[in-house]
Amino acid sequence: MTTVPASIRSTFATPLRRVLLIGLAAIVAFAVVWAVRGRAQSDPVVAKVNGAEIHESDVASAEQEIGQNLPPLQPEAKRDYLITYISDMMLVAKAAEDKKLGDTDDFKRKLALARSKLLMEALLQNEAKTAVTEAALRKVYDDAIKQIGEEKEVQARHILVETEDEAKTILASLKTGGNFDAIAKEKSKDPGSKENGGELGYFSKDQMVPEFAEPAFKLDKGQISDPVKTQFGWHIIKVEDKRTKPAPAYDEVKDQVETYVVRKAQAELVQKLRAEGKIERLDKKPDTKPAEPEKK
Repeated sequence: MTTVPASIRSTFATPLRRVLLIGLAAIVAFAVVWAVRGRAQSDPVVAKVNGAEIHESDVASAEQEIGQNLPPLQPEAKRDYLITYISDMMLVAKAAEDKKLGDTDDFKRKLALARSKLLMEALLQNEAKTAVTEAALRKVYDDAIKQIGEEKEVQARHILVETEDEAKTILASLKTGGNFDAIAKEKSKDPGSKENGGELGYFSKDQMVPEFAEPAFKLDKGQISDPVKTQFGWHIIKVEDKRTKPAPAYDEVKDQVETYVVRKAQAELVQKLRAEGKIERLDKKPDTKPAEPEKK
C-alpha cells in the first residue's frame, strides 16, 4: 500500500562562534545590507556598534540567515541573541577591514558572487510577487480540476493473511454469515487496518499495488473477492462503496497552487535567461569525432 518528509545541532557558547560557523557569505550579505542606509521611519534603529546603526530589518534578516541554527529561545531572548549576533558580526567585519582583508582578490571574487546571489534572490522574489495573482491561481486550480475529471475511487476493507489456505478458510466463513469486521480484527495481519475491521478508506487505482487494485475495482458494492495474492500476502477484499473522486475545494489547496505558480514562473524566467545568454564551459573539451581514414 502506498503512503504519502534529526539533525544534531552544536550549541555554541556565544553568537560570535556562530558567525564563524556560518562564514563569510553571511558577513558579505549583511555588509551589502549595511551599505544601503536609505531607511524609512518604519525601520527603527535598535542598537549601535561604534556608531554604526543596527535596524529592525537587520534583525529580521539575521533571523532568516541563521535559520535552523538558531537555538530554541523565548522571543525576548531570541531578539537579544540576534542583536548580539549582528553586533559581533559588525565588530569582526570592522577588524577584518582594518587588516585589509577586503582588498584581496579572493575576497573580491567572493563578494561579487555574494552580490550576484542577492540580486538573483531579489529578482526571483519579484517574479514570484508578479506571478501570484488571483486569476493565475484560479486558472491553475480550474485546469487541475478538469484533469481530475471522472477519476474513480473505491472504499474497501480487507483481511490480510499469510497463506492461501487461511484466506480460503476465512472466505468460507464469510459466505456462511461470518462478520467481516470481527474476523479482520481477529485474523488480519495488517496492523494499519485490523483494529478498524480492515477499513482502508477511499482510494484510487494508483494508490494500491495493481494486484490489489484490479480485483477491488471490478467488484460491485457489497461484494467480497476470492483470495487475492500480493507481495504482502493473501487478501480477502470487501467493497463498501464506489464514487467519483471529489475535487478539493479551492481554499483547501490554495497554498499548494501558489507554490506551483511561483516555482513555474521562476523556472520559466531562468530558462528564458539561459536561452538568451551565452554560457561557455572552459573546463570541458568539446566533443570531437575521430577523423575517418581516407579511402584509397
